[in-house]
Amino acid sequence: MDVVLAQPRGFCAGVDRAIEIVQRALQIHGAPIYVRHEIVHNTFVVQSLRDQGAVFVDELDEVPSGATVVFSAHGVSKDVRAQAQARGLRVFDATCPLVTKVHVEVAKLRSQARDIVMIGHAGHPEVEGTLGQASEGMYLVETVQDVERLQVRDPAALAYVTQTTLSVDDAAAVVAALKQRFPQIVEPKKSDICYATQNRQDAVKVMAPQVDVVLVIGSPSSSNSNRLREVAQRFGVPAYLVDDAQALQPEWLAGKARVGITAGASAPEVLVEGLIERLKALGARRVHTLAGVSEHVEFPLPKGLNPKDKERSAPKVVGA
Repeated sequence: MDVVLAQPRGFCAGVDRAIEIVQRALQIHGAPIYVRHEIVHNTFVVQSLRDQGAVFVDELDEVPSGATVVFSAHGVSKDVRAQAQARGLRVFDATCPLVTKVHVEVAKLRSQARDIVMIGHAGHPEVEGTLGQASEGMYLVETVQDVERLQVRDPAALAYVTQTTLSVDDAAAVVAALKQRFPQIVEPKKSDICYATQNRQDAVKVMAPQVDVVLVIGSPSSSNSNRLREVAQRFGVPAYLVDDAQALQPEWLAGKARVGITAGASAPEVLVEGLIERLKALGARRVHTLAGVSEHVEFPLPKGLNPKDKERSAPKVVGA
């Protein structure tokens, strides 16, 4: 049995930054550091940060007054920011800059009196945060069928944005349906689907035809990890989403000569290494990494998280 690794895979710049924000906040301000929602959607990462002193909460009313809180990489609504300000919380914003880009787009489009259609998955934290950038004039669609049912106030004053972690192909189909139904709809100057999502899906498209089964390392709550599994399945290849090596079912490998591995943007490389070791224990002999895009993206940290910055200032909101 051979193991084939997709390239690129695993952590993206936004996830690296979000995790480092929590770790630096712990170093500078000490535990506990509260984090609103999972910092990224990965069980291993969340547990690791919890072990270091992070406390994950669903809502800000669970955070003591004057405490330090980190907003997750998925972004938050304007109402959540206002609530943090009103309660005097020290806030470090780990929103991925590519999600922030979408928030800025929403503000600009609303200032032009355009209503906005968001393509995304209902209930996902990123979607809730983006919809919460405007008090009105926002519509959510997930499928082509949603577009067919959509009723808007003014088809001539309409624009769209997307969740950053969608399936590129699925999003393209929904965009096509929007353009057909609303020919005057305004599109983003650059795709809202982030570079890491695009690159990892493209890598699976290269890998899937070369293997007999695909294993995607990622948690069930991870949107981009689920999309990688779906991309592989579209090539007619069995594909499974696993949180870690222990989740691997040996029967998935029966009769398989080549096993492909990728990892969602929120899954660390240590989990890939663990899965490879499990496969070796089950008979894998060779490991080969496919050629692919090299990523060199880095995002700066928020002010106040320099390692030498150890002062404990009065509670304040620290922007990205």
